[in-house]
Amino acid sequence: MLKGKTAVVTGASTGIGKAIALKMAENGASIAIIYIGDANPAQDVKKAIENYGVRAEIYECDVSDFEASKTICEKIIEDFGSVNILVNNAGIIRDNLLLRMSESDFDSVINVNLKGVFNITKHLSRSIMRAEEGRIINIASVSGIMGNAGQANYSAAKAGVIGLTKTTAKEFAGKNVTCNAIAPGFVETDMTANLPQAVKDSANSTIPLKRMGTPDEIANVAVFLASDMASYITGEVIKVDGGMCI
Repeated sequence: MLKGKTAVVTGASTGIGKAIALKMAENGASIAIIYIGDANPAQDVKKAIENYGVRAEIYECDVSDFEASKTICEKIIEDFGSVNILVNNAGIIRDNLLLRMSESDFDSVINVNLKGVFNITKHLSRSIMRAEEGRIINIASVSGIMGNAGQANYSAAKAGVIGLTKTTAKEFAGKNVTCNAIAPGFVETDMTANLPQAVKDSANSTIPLKRMGTPDEIANVAVFLASDMASYITGEVIKVDGGMCI
């Protein structure tokens, strides 16, 4: 489905990003893994990807840093020659009620979750535009659609990602590049694993399907959006939330 393509996935060493990287590799894409922090999980993902018979390389980068992002994107293009698919997945949380939220916690979430999408997209845009059918997939959140108490920074950033997605879709359409967003609800990741069981039970009670999603369920949609099957879909926000945000 993605044979011969090169995909860049940010935040690809764990969670949803890891699942997307592996699923795209399973479908034939070579993967550039962008991560930050501990290199061991990224190396593990690289080995797992190579088991599918495709190429994988890892790149450490703080996506919120404009110049560092530029350097890494140039290195990826040098290594792979071109980029067909970009998945902007890297994200952090710094939850607190707005009245208690620090300026640094607000800024750090905006810088990684929103500015990071701008940085990587901008620096890879020319390479993606040169692809026959470029694909940009941004990982948003239902929090960016309906808001969420205790997540003023995260909700604002993800709402911004949705606006950036729609604008990118309009600006890049002339080059046959699509740009769409996926808005997950509650997903079983390391981020949610640490939540108290009472919080998980409460969350599940608000979901019509009565369970959290899995990273693979997000990855399946990402592969679809990256494929030829989604060639006439752009500027859309696809909720993968078990009906949470109907």
